[in-house]
Amino acid sequence: MAKKRDKKTTPPNIPKDAVDIPVEKLLLDPQNPRLVEHGVEEGASQATLVRSLWTMMAVQEVALSIAHNGFFRHEPLIVEKRAEKYVVLEGNRRLAAVRILLDDELRQRLKATDLPNIDRTRRKSLATLPCVVTTRRDVWQYLGFKHVNGPATWGSYSKAQYVAQIHNEYGVPLDDIAEQIGDTHSTVERMYRGLMVIEQAEAAKVFSRDNSYRKFGFSHIYTGLDKLGIQQFLGISDKKRSDRRPVPLSKLRHLGELCGWLYGDKSQDIAPVMQSQNPDLGILDSVLLSPKGVQSLRDGLPLAVSRDAALGDRQLFRGAIHESKQALQRAHATLSTGFDPKDTDMMSLAREIEGLAGDLTKEMEAKRKVSRRQEG
Repeated sequence: MAKKRDKKTTPPNIPKDAVDIPVEKLLLDPQNPRLVEHGVEEGASQATLVRSLWTMMAVQEVALSIAHNGFFRHEPLIVEKRAEKYVVLEGNRRLAAVRILLDDELRQRLKATDLPNIDRTRRKSLATLPCVVTTRRDVWQYLGFKHVNGPATWGSYSKAQYVAQIHNEYGVPLDDIAEQIGDTHSTVERMYRGLMVIEQAEAAKVFSRDNSYRKFGFSHIYTGLDKLGIQQFLGISDKKRSDRRPVPLSKLRHLGELCGWLYGDKSQDIAPVMQSQNPDLGILDSVLLSPKGVQSLRDGLPLAVSRDAALGDRQLFRGAIHESKQALQRAHATLSTGFDPKDTDMMSLAREIEGLAGDLTKEMEAKRKVSRRQEG
């Protein structure tokens, strides 16, 4: 295992010798995790990649900076040689910005006409860009430090994609990845398992991210997989976060149901039962611990109703009694300043509550007497 270091202050080193490479030999990376997160397929063309970067990744800001200040040569691109070309592993937004600045026809196609025209001197300076030539395998620690647990983090789905690539393609253990990038909260393992579960669901055709009712929230699944109810519903173990297929085949239908409750189905106009991760994810988890709660969800009932079904009448009764007591205590605490003696409506309502409480107490006492007689 790699020697430990302070990942917060000492990122892994990359080769320092940069070489100038003509822009026409530089390729945007079709495996860029940020593009994959936005639904861009890995086999996408260069034209698709530059358009996606322009529309999704705020390339305009980068292009404006380069147009006015030039390309900062102390921040070279990191590239991997691919035949006679070089794939940019780090710096795709900067490469896209340079391409757009240099190619007037491309600017028209992208409708990037607000960018300033650059003069001949600037064009000449951008014809070649400083690059560090390495390999994806050799530079994964640096990219992981920077984008997974460092100063320029990707979204959670992009991070998971990157972790999965390093683990699945290069065989690097998840523990080693976590150590190299300074992860001390098991985030690497949790995101990896979440991604494997989503990929398993899509491979089994029980879910599609494209059909999410709202924007796909990856944190819903990787956070939910830490919870007991969801684990039991899917038949997964918290001890096996590195499995490529965490969910047993017998539970794939359950996985499809869970994804539906988390994300809904846009193609069928079905909204998710979960409106927000907090507190709804915890409520959903508790519902899944109860067969009655699960059946309520399957019947299409709202999450709050399913929670009540999962709790049962006894728990609901106890909860209602406690909530009533707490509400009355709050009212009593604000009586001196909150009650207007002329407010007859509030006085009538308080008497109604008094009557309801009295009736409830009498019915409870009567039920206790019947129970004692039956026991005797």
